[in-house]
Formats: sequence, C-alpha cells, structure tokens
Amino acid sequence: MHQVTIHAPDDVRIIDVPKPQPGPTDVVVKVAACGICGTDLSYVAMGGLPMPGGGPMPIGHELSGVVESVGAAVESVRVGQRVVVNPEAANNRIGNGGPAGGFAPYLLVRNVTDDTCVYPLPGSLTFQQGALVEPLSVGMHAVNRGEVRPEDRVVVFGAGPIGLATIVCLRYRGVTDIVAVDLSDLRLALAGQLGARAVCNAARANPWGAIRERHGGELVHGMLPAVGTDVYIDASGAAPIVRNIFDNAKFGARLVVVAMHKQEVTVPFFHVMAKEMTIKGAMAYPDEFPAVLEMLASGRVDASPMITHQFAFVEFMDALATAQQPDRAGKVVVNFPGAGSESPAREAR
Repeated sequence: MHQVTIHAPDDVRIIDVPKPQPGPTDVVVKVAACGICGTDLSYVAMGGLPMPGGGPMPIGHELSGVVESVGAAVESVRVGQRVVVNPEAANNRIGNGGPAGGFAPYLLVRNVTDDTCVYPLPGSLTFQQGALVEPLSVGMHAVNRGEVRPEDRVVVFGAGPIGLATIVCLRYRGVTDIVAVDLSDLRLALAGQLGARAVCNAARANPWGAIRERHGGELVHGMLPAVGTDVYIDASGAAPIVRNIFDNAKFGARLVVVAMHKQEVTVPFFHVMAKEMTIKGAMAYPDEFPAVLEMLASGRVDASPMITHQFAFVEFMDALATAQQPDRAGKVVVNFPGAGSESPAREAR
C-alpha cells in the first residue's frame, strides 16, 4: 500500500509499504478521512522526527475509518465498526514519531485492549466530521485548562484549525462573548461562522482597540490600564502577542497557551504578580475524545465549516500545498476510496 512519509526537510514522499496485519491485541483500520494538521506542516519543514531504527517518518494523526480486522484478544472492537482513532493512546504515537501514520489506506493501531485507542463514530456523523475529533479535542482541552465559564469574555489569538476548534468548544460550553484575532480574512470569516462575536485582522487594525471596544477597559490597582477580557487563549504561537497579553490583562485574567512557540517569550513577572494572573499550558487531550464525540453528536454545534478543502488521497501533494497556505485554507481533509465525502469541491466553501 502507499504511505506518506517525510525523508528530509520539505522532502515528502509516498512510498510503498506492506499492508499491516494485526497482532493479538491490535486492530487494522481502513482509513476513510485524515486531516492535515499544523503539526504535520512543522514536521515537513523540520524533516520529521528521528525514527527508532532510522528510516522515514510516517505522518497523519487526525483520522476516522472502518475496522478492517482485529486481533484474537480484542473484544471491545468489531470488524465493520465506524471509528475514530486516538493517535496518542497506548503509546502508539500515530503520525507523531510512531511506526504508523494515518495518510495510508490501512492503519495498524496497537494495544487496543486499552479502550482509549479507538472510539465508535456515531452514525449521525460523517467520516470527515470524525477526522475533526482530534483537533477539536485539542481545543476542548484548552477550554478545560482555562476553566472557562459561560459568562467569561474570551479572546482567541490565532484562527487556524486549533483556534477554530477552540471557538467551537467555547460556543458549546455556552460562551457567547468571543473575539478572534488573526491575519487571514478567510480564517476570521470561519471564526465568525463558528461563533466568534467579533473578529479583528491584526494586519490592518490594532487588536487591542478592537478588544477594548468589545470587552471594555478598566484600571488595575487604579493605575495600570487593562481590557476587560477574562480569558485569553493563545493559538497563534507569536511571541509579541503573549507579551501584549501581559501588558493589557486585567486583574485575575487567565492565559492558556495551546500554540507551539518557536521563540522564547519574556515574561514580565511584575504583571503576573500584581494582576494575580493564571498561566497554563494545554497540550494534546488527556481525556477529551469522548466529550468531543458527545458534543458533535448533540447537534448543538456544527464544526464542519472548519473544513475548507477536501482532496482524494491520490491528490495528497496538492492537499499538502493547499494546507501550507493559511490565507487559502482552514482544515484540509484527505479522503480515501469509499469515504463518502460530503463536498467534492476542493476550493473553500
């Protein structure tokens, strides 16, 4: 079968590998849909992660599909079942440095006796929606880390797929006062469609003016100007934004960092102390998969607008090139034969 692999910086190849066979505790999933993640793009740029024993790195970790075969010791999963895969469970590290990746027709999921590896995909959801469960779980974990309440005023910096996923989860939790800040008009339009009440393109306007207009202003200790935002979620990875948050935060503000920062950020601890700020990181999804599936199945939110482009697996290189253009794309999903794509159009909806 074909497998997408990284061989060196910006060197992505589709190679032939044997179709996997399950061991006693394993499951083979026939992949239906797999999303391209920002982490995948980082792996491509850096040349992938070192693989045990050497060799190229398989990628793809946002996926859904159908169980094709199961090992003799697996009782929790049946052949023919529609599922989503948790790529990090049971130390599989699917598409994240492990031996398997989701950009292939078949995927070996090891140690499925751990019931956090695969989850049934509700019949009301498409495979494409199933491919959103992983990024939505990242967004929900950020919301959980921020202990966000419905009445909170929230700013999301960065309207890429993780920022958009965070907005979906905020709306599901009853938050209505959300401001999204980004540099892409397309992604800001998606943020508005998914539930942001206000958006600001920071390339054309001072975001802090827009935030103050929406959330109001106040003074900390009667002398430090601040905006009225309760929670900031940084999905941008831009160091200057984080510094500006410290400068503008009100007393008791919370900051959740869900972005990958490649530059060091200077932390003004005077502000952290004087404003009694709370700063938390949010990485991956310790236990959010079931809650995200429940959220999608509830029908209370529709995350589908996150998907702006869909490609067939044979068009993977075109899909990758599209995902590398943030002004053109939100979430890019790759479909495999039999996936039942809802929208064959490749251009943004």
